[in-house]
Amino acid sequence: MKTAISASSIEGAPAAVKKRVTPLRRFWSYRTLVLMCVPAILFFLVMSYLPMPGLYLAFINYNYTAGIFGSQFVGFDNFKFLVTSGALWKLTFNTIAYNLAFILFGNILQIGIAILLNELRKKWFKKLSQSLMFLPFFISFVLVGLIAYNILSYDFGLLNGILKSIGWEPLKTYSNPTIWPFIIVFTFLWQSTGYGSIVYFAAIMGLDSEIVEAAEIDGANALQRIRYIVLPWLKPTFIILLLFSLGGILRGNFGLFYNLVGANNTALFDATDIIETFVFRSLMNNFNFSLGSAVSLYQSVFGFFIVITANWLVKKVSPENTLF
Repeated sequence: MKTAISASSIEGAPAAVKKRVTPLRRFWSYRTLVLMCVPAILFFLVMSYLPMPGLYLAFINYNYTAGIFGSQFVGFDNFKFLVTSGALWKLTFNTIAYNLAFILFGNILQIGIAILLNELRKKWFKKLSQSLMFLPFFISFVLVGLIAYNILSYDFGLLNGILKSIGWEPLKTYSNPTIWPFIIVFTFLWQSTGYGSIVYFAAIMGLDSEIVEAAEIDGANALQRIRYIVLPWLKPTFIILLLFSLGGILRGNFGLFYNLVGANNTALFDATDIIETFVFRSLMNNFNFSLGSAVSLYQSVFGFFIVITANWLVKKVSPENTLF
């Protein structure tokens, strides 16, 4: 009888303990981790959640005198104007096309450079290469735009100076929309590849060296080690970075486009106008806050569904690498 009572009390002990672990106690037990998360929580609270009431601007005809909540409510008229004018589709296509090029070519180059750095045997040369490739990331977009203008300017550019010196006709670069997608993608890759490769290089550093040494003993050459060991090891990192990138696929790099092309060069709109430059013109030139807010809301909602869809597809193929 005593044995039975003792056994039942032991079996019931975990449940009783679980009941006593309140959310407040659990919070206190993880207080160090919570404290470390406070800066990030405050950042997203202030920068992402507190401005959300401003989304109401997208559904009104904003009037300066009446204010946000005193202006006329127009429902989806701002979105209707964007759709019927054709501007929304062009802006969406340009923004997605550029970001896909950035993501595709950027990740390929970053992975390639990280692998090449890992294969270098001279430590001093490896550190020097990392520093030189990392340097463009710290150059301001304003300076990048100035350098590009001094190279591509029709009257004073270095490129046209060389062409004139050999008897060729100068190029009207800032009125030729066909070449700007290549210039913009090249500039982005030049500035961001070195920084992005650090993430993949750090992931490679986490690879167990004994696995690589065992492959070398078994006769695997460098290409085989990269194909069968390094690339599969980088797969989870690539998927996570890809999902993060897809979340911002409708968020163009405003600093890059504005300083390279400008926001008012109508000759290049078809090839270079993205959502951010359109919103900038709406706010600064036309003072149309409602239209700019409508585009921004569309941008955020569309990006949210892209992340959900991409994460669902990854879950079907590789469940262990999903975000949630």
